[in-house]
Parts: sequence; structure tokens; C-alpha cells
Amino acid sequence: MNILLTGGTGLIGRALCKHWSEQGHSLWVWSRTPERVAELCGPQVRGIGALHELDSQPLDAVVNLAGAPIADRPWTNARRTLLWQSRVQLTERLVDWLAQRTQKPEVLISGSAVGWYGDGGEHTLTEDNQAVASDFASQLCDAWEETAREAEALGIRVVLVRTGLVLARDGGFLQRLLPVFRMGLGGRIGSGRQWMPWIHLEDQIGLIDFLLHQSQARGPYNACAPRPVRNLEFTRVLGHVLHRPALLPVPAPLLRLGLGELAGLLLGGQRALPARVQAQGYGFRFHDLDAALADLLTQPGSQRLRHV
Repeated sequence: MNILLTGGTGLIGRALCKHWSEQGHSLWVWSRTPERVAELCGPQVRGIGALHELDSQPLDAVVNLAGAPIADRPWTNARRTLLWQSRVQLTERLVDWLAQRTQKPEVLISGSAVGWYGDGGEHTLTEDNQAVASDFASQLCDAWEETAREAEALGIRVVLVRTGLVLARDGGFLQRLLPVFRMGLGGRIGSGRQWMPWIHLEDQIGLIDFLLHQSQARGPYNACAPRPVRNLEFTRVLGHVLHRPALLPVPAPLLRLGLGELAGLLLGGQRALPARVQAQGYGFRFHDLDAALADLLTQPGSQRLRHV
């Protein structure tokens, strides 16, 4: 296959490039730093700085994962603008370019997040559910998805991947937690009752690859393990795997004081289940958090992950 990726130099994008390169696919990554793509994504992956460089290149699939990190700093007005531009406006540019092409790809797989549902509280959320609450993150995801869906009018199959917290040894959510937990300073966030829809990086890659090859797959899919856990349980399991205590909570008022509206992303959650992808036959490798963290945080597991 000929595949174009946006966000290809990110955590998920790099793993996808490795996986698909090993399968013999031809890959291009649209990047602000195309000269670094081969270094970050593999020597077989070609970087482009502008979409018109592929005007005459046949494409089978486009995978749209671009987006500035949403949880690494408070949502100032400037940050909100950047988050919107890097997701919604970039996707608009991508769809506009696809509309101008004579040859269209068969499928557009576009990123989203379980934050689309808003803070779900105790609701069990499958793809049949509507959004439970409206906040900046859910509005952002909704606009991102609706923009990607415009490619359906071009005859392109559109798949929306609502990703949870991706667990990986190098990068992502765990990278920020591990230093604190390894010092024995970790603990629950707020009450600890909020649900955390997690997914092992290996399943994230497997799920996207599965949807790429399922000609009937279209619309939203929750990319999260079948057994979400509460924050308190996540904290306990991570401490157990690292052989460290995890008894120092982060009070909710302190988070709200320091992070503003962004704190809601950490104090809320979604009890999201991957109903559609399981119904279509994808088999998760990691159902349980204990096994996923043990795989990532022990040497044999980390070695195996490099070969995803």
C-alpha cells in the first residue's frame, strides 16, 4: 500500500511507520521538519513538507494523527488556538487537498480521542452513545471528527479512532508518571474514582492496522482496552509493578489552581469500551492493566515492544 501519515513523528505515528515498513508498505509523512522523518520514523519513510509534493503519487490510505499535545500545559487562549489549528484546521487542509486530487485514497483514518464524550462519570460509553458533557476537549474532538467526515462526500471511507491513554515505555502518558512513581511519590488524582480508558501501544497499532484492512469499517471506534480502570486502581497497579508505594494523592483544588480548565481532563474520565472493533473481530493482546504495565516496564517486554 501507499500510505500518507500526518503526525507520523509522534508516539503512535513512529510505531505505525515501523510496523508498516516491516510489512513492505510505501510511506510518506507530512511534517514541519521533513528532513528529520527518516531519522525518527525509519530510513524507508519519506518526509514531505507540503502536500502538493504528492499530487501525482497514487495513495491507498491517509492516516491523520497530527495534533499538538493537549495535556502538557494550561489551556490559555493561545494554547487553545494552537490545539484547534493543529487538529481541525490541519484536517481541513488535508481534506481540501484530497478533494483536488483526481485519484482518491480508499480510506482516511483520522485521529480523535475518548474525550469526545466529555466527562462520562459512571456512564458506560460505547460508540452508540452521544457525548455526555461538553467542554473544550469534547468540542475540539467533535470539530476534528466532523471535519474529517467531510471526506465521505469524496467517496472516501472515513474511520475515526477515539484513542484513550496510550501506554508505552518510551513517551506518552507513562513517561510523565514514571519519574514520580519511581521515587515513591505517586498517588491518586483527586478522588481517584474517575475512569481511565487505557490502551497498550501494541494494541493501538494493531487496532489501526486492523481498521485499515477492514473494508466495511467506517465511523467512530473507541481505541481503548476492554477493561478500563479507575484512577485509584491505575495508581495501585503502577506502584505494584514498580515495587514502590503510591500513597501521595494530588488534591483536586491544587490541580484546579495550577492547571485551570485543563484540570478537568485529569479529574474526569470515560468508562469507554471498544465495542465496535471487538464486534468486527479485533482481538486485544492486552485486556488487563497488570499485564500491560508488566509488559512495558520489564526488560523483556520493552524489547518486544520495539518490534511492534
